[in-house]
Amino acid sequence: MAFVCVKYECRAPAETTKLSMADMYDLALEQIAWIDAQGYPVTINFCEHHGSDDGYLPSPSVLAAAAARITRNVRLQVNVLVPFSDPLRVAEDVAVLDHLSRGRAEVLLLGGYVSSEMAMFGVDPKQRGALMDEGVQTLKQAWSGQTFEFRGRSARITPRPLQTPHPPIFMGGSAAPAARRAAREGDGFIAGMPHLNEIYVAECGKLGKTPRFQAEMAHSFLYVSETPEQDWRRLAPCALYETNCYARWQSSTDLDMLFSSAMDADALKALGTYQVVRPETVLEKAPSLAPNDAYVLHPLVGGLDPDTSWRTLRNFFDKVAPKVAINPL
Repeated sequence: MAFVCVKYECRAPAETTKLSMADMYDLALEQIAWIDAQGYPVTINFCEHHGSDDGYLPSPSVLAAAAARITRNVRLQVNVLVPFSDPLRVAEDVAVLDHLSRGRAEVLLLGGYVSSEMAMFGVDPKQRGALMDEGVQTLKQAWSGQTFEFRGRSARITPRPLQTPHPPIFMGGSAAPAARRAAREGDGFIAGMPHLNEIYVAECGKLGKTPRFQAEMAHSFLYVSETPEQDWRRLAPCALYETNCYARWQSSTDLDMLFSSAMDADALKALGTYQVVRPETVLEKAPSLAPNDAYVLHPLVGGLDPDTSWRTLRNFFDKVAPKVAINPL
C-alpha cells in the first residue's frame, strides 16, 4: 500500500523548454484532468515560490481553482508560504476552493526559506516560527465561521469551507520545531527530511494524537519507463536545472533539505533524487511499502518535454497503479 502525490511547479525555463507559461498551465491542467479520470485516490500538490526567472508557480490557489472545475476525484493540495501571506485571505481563498471542488481542498503550510523571497515580502526570517503559529491558528479560527480577533481587529470569514471542521491542514518544514508545530497545530506532517518524522511522531505521542505523515518516498521522484536509459537522457537536463536551482536557494539557509547540487547527469543520477525505472522495478518494491509511503510523481520537472512527461505519467497509471494498493494519506 502507498499513497500517490503528483507535484506541479509549472516552471518554464528558457534553458529547457520552448513552452510559454500559458502552454505550461494548459499542459498541467490537461494532465490533472487525465489523472482524475483514472479514478485513483491521488493528491495533486500545487507548489509555491516567488520571483523566479522560470515563472515558478506563485499562485497555487488560482491553478487549483482551475483544476477544481475539470476534476471530480483528486485531492487538491495548495502550498501556502505562510509568512508571505495574509492568513485571512488564505482562509477565504481555500474556503472558495473547497466549495468549487465540492470538498477536495487541503493546504500544506510552509515557512519559506529563500532569502530573496523573504526580502521581497519584508519578512524577518527570525519571525517565521511566530508567523507560522499565528497563521495556522488563524485559519482554524477563520474556518469556524465565528467572529474572532485578528491582530487586534474583529474578523469573520464567509463562506465556511464545505469540509467540517475544515480542510485538512498539513504542515511542512525542515527543522525540529516545524515537526513539533505540525504535531501541535496541524492535521498532518510532510517533512523536508525523513528524520523529522520521528520527532513528529514522538510529539504526537506526548499530545495523545494519532500521527499522520508522509513516510518514505518510494523511488524519490518517480518516472516509470520501458526505456529507462533513453528517458533518463531526456529527463537529466531538466532535473539538473531543478536540483541546482533548489540548491542555490538552499544555500541561503542552514537547513538540511532534499536537494543537492550536481555537476552533470551522472552525478545527479548517483544522488537518486530522480529515478527512471521500469514498471517491474516499482512493482517488486510495492509489497514492502507502508500505507503512508509515497509514490511522488513530478511529470513536468524543469520544463520536461511533453512527450516524455506524458509517457512516464501514463506508464505509472497504466502499468503500476492497477497492480498496487493505493490509498489516501
